[in-house]
Amino acid sequence: MNIVFLSPHFPENFVAFSVALSTHSVNVLGLGNEPYDLLPQKLKDALTEYYQVNDMENYDELLRALGYFTHRYGKIDRIDSLNEYWLDTEAGLRTDFNIPGIQLDTIRSMNRKSEMKHMFQKAGIPVAKGKIIADIETARQFIQQVGYPVVAKPDKGVGAINTFKLKNDTDLEQFFQKGYEEDYIFEEFIWGDIYSFDGLTDREGNIVFYTAHHYSAGIMETVNQDSDVYYYSLREIPADLKKAGMDTVRAFNLKERFFHIEFFRTHKDNQIVALEVNMRPPGGHTTDMFNYANDIDIYSEWANIMITNKFQSTYERKYHCAYVGRKDNKSYLNSHEAVIEKYEKHISFHNAISGIFSAALGNYGYLVRASRLEKLHEMINFIQAKKVKTSSLLS
Repeated sequence: MNIVFLSPHFPENFVAFSVALSTHSVNVLGLGNEPYDLLPQKLKDALTEYYQVNDMENYDELLRALGYFTHRYGKIDRIDSLNEYWLDTEAGLRTDFNIPGIQLDTIRSMNRKSEMKHMFQKAGIPVAKGKIIADIETARQFIQQVGYPVVAKPDKGVGAINTFKLKNDTDLEQFFQKGYEEDYIFEEFIWGDIYSFDGLTDREGNIVFYTAHHYSAGIMETVNQDSDVYYYSLREIPADLKKAGMDTVRAFNLKERFFHIEFFRTHKDNQIVALEVNMRPPGGHTTDMFNYANDIDIYSEWANIMITNKFQSTYERKYHCAYVGRKDNKSYLNSHEAVIEKYEKHISFHNAISGIFSAALGNYGYLVRASRLEKLHEMINFIQAKKVKTSSLLS
């Protein structure tokens, strides 16, 4: 079996996927623009061969690379990066080389927010009112229907890049003055908490692993307001969230894929409203949280699905696991050393966060776990507690 992994070095914790594949009798073929000498040694050891291109955005270079792999090893059986940025590229290469998986004729419903809405509605799940907006007059007509605030985001975008909450006419006018060229969708603002339904399907589309997370805030708010973020896994998944997640997976006919589906739970009436889908593992260290919350190895289980189509672990969500971020520009009450000393037995992992992710996740992150949610919140509050600013009055 020949499996091509795009940019196998990024993000750093995703190296574990290539390492897991290498434990099977398959060819793990890396394709990226990172010089081979700069790859982590454990990744070098896992790869059968690595093909370096000058520019991952140059599709012709990628075609030549896959042509080389095909000539040397035979037909390519799978190609993936598990990274949202390369979804279109993967779909194109699968289509051109007749590789199983998401193709060009199905990718649009998975990477355009306007198309996602249709799929959610097909699954019977409520969505926020939204519309592709081409000019300010169309925007004003839409806002007359839903009111301020509205969220403006690229119809086809990664994460919360260039996503804005527009609160009034001034914000609206400033948005259009910037002259964004890509298609934008405007959505009514939903007042609610963000939850995700995350997991993995096998080749037949059966969900072999699933979990859910509760977020302190959305990525848009975290980035735009420069605030701290935390999120944690649930031990018990509410029935309505589970149903909405499973119905979404069926509607998209996901096979042999990770999924990360985001929902609102509204403050007004406690209802589930669909936000968007991501046909890849959740970002940051969430895959590691899968492991710590359930005492499994999701990297190996993904490899098992790819090679044998069998998920071999059993899991029971023994713990809540939380990601807790801190930012360098904030003054925290408790030092890193104090955090480690007080909660060492509950801290599964901690490290500095890569610059590209730090605006959303912070500059340093902790993975903590506990069987009781009260204990988890205690640790979150201790880690993110800020020093109180004091001021003196001069007479």
